[in-house]
Amino acid sequence: VQLQASGGGLVQAGDSLRLSCAASGRTFSTYYMGWFRQAPGKEREFVAAIKWSGGSTLYQGSVKGRFTISRDNAKNALYLQMNSLKPEDTAVYYCASKTDQYGPMYGPMYDYWGQGTQVTVSS
Repeated sequence: VQLQASGGGLVQAGDSLRLSCAASGRTFSTYYMGWFRQAPGKEREFVAAIKWSGGSTLYQGSVKGRFTISRDNAKNALYLQMNSLKPEDTAVYYCASKTDQYGPMYGPMYDYWGQGTQVTVSS
């Protein structure tokens, strides 16, 4: 499976951005897809995940109510709508996929990763 993230950029606090992740290859085995982020000097952290079949979602507490994860199964695409962005959301955002139901909030449990897209939120 190959993942290609896009949509990052430089925005001001309070603005919105929509990230996209295009999946190709053996996507039929996808169980969960997720977004993670890594800020400078910090460890990678979970942002959100979605079950590929059924669409149930999980969110990190700090983004709940501001970010929305969604997917388009027909297009093999994953999205992250980010509203009311804050400077602390500044990070490189990665999309990832996994082939089973275990640990969707834990990065090491994911099988495939995209290259990351930079999101910078100025105050």
